[in-house]
Amino acid sequence: MVTEQEVEAIGRTLVDTAQPLPARFRALFTLRSLGGRTAVDWISRAFGDGSALLKHELAYCLGQMQDEAAIPVLIRVLEDTGQEPMVRHEAGTMAAPAAVSPSPQVAETCQLAVRRLEWLQENKQELGTSPYLSVDPAPPAEETDVAKLRETLLDESRTLFDRYRAMFALRNLGGQAAVLALADGLHSGSALFRHEIGYVLGQMQDEACVPQLTAALRSRTESPMVRHECAEALGSIARPSCLETLRAFAHDEERVVRESCEVALDMYEYENGTQFQYADGLCKLQASA
Repeated sequence: MVTEQEVEAIGRTLVDTAQPLPARFRALFTLRSLGGRTAVDWISRAFGDGSALLKHELAYCLGQMQDEAAIPVLIRVLEDTGQEPMVRHEAGTMAAPAAVSPSPQVAETCQLAVRRLEWLQENKQELGTSPYLSVDPAPPAEETDVAKLRETLLDESRTLFDRYRAMFALRNLGGQAAVLALADGLHSGSALFRHEIGYVLGQMQDEACVPQLTAALRSRTESPMVRHECAEALGSIARPSCLETLRAFAHDEERVVRESCEVALDMYEYENGTQFQYADGLCKLQASA
């Protein structure tokens, strides 16, 4: 049984700016795993941090927790124009009202979120459990033909919601053909769309897409929110072919990119090490007691 004092100790690590960023990430994902109101409260406290990357992940974790206590926090972050667009986008993914925003990433996110709610109402059902145990911004398409799904994914005349449905269907199908079809999406659509492609490829952890992810991370003309997601994907794939690139861009001039590489290198060590779990904040706390 986890005590309130233990949750609070992990929360203090999360909000402690003197802690290395990877340690704060591990504390965050431990709180996500533990759940409950106290965990939500500690995660919510960190939105005043200076790291857009950390705040993006705070919003992601609150959305994944699906705790109603997080909804007012996410809406407040979404409406705060002082927050970075990538942070507001992530806050809007699961708790967005219809919104008009000068930021295309935020506006598109809100449109997706509204369409997702409409789909749920129209179909009178909850989304099935993702094979990756994630809460996704769109249900997977029913189509199972990779070529047809790729066509929809890359067709910019289709709605963003339909293209996202193709994206998650390809992810769920798996296999190299699906991975390469998704990787083609790194050259298509908006920054939000390409960012989501990077996220999905990171979930799949298939080395076949390392060249495409590496090219996107190396591109100085690519949006930082896309480059950051590609860096984290390379850390999740965690093959030797990823390591040189992550080390090279750990000193990038874009803060969100270099911080993503720092976190990705920590993930690389975890994936190639003997640690039982990445979200190890509670284990470390109990070991030190």
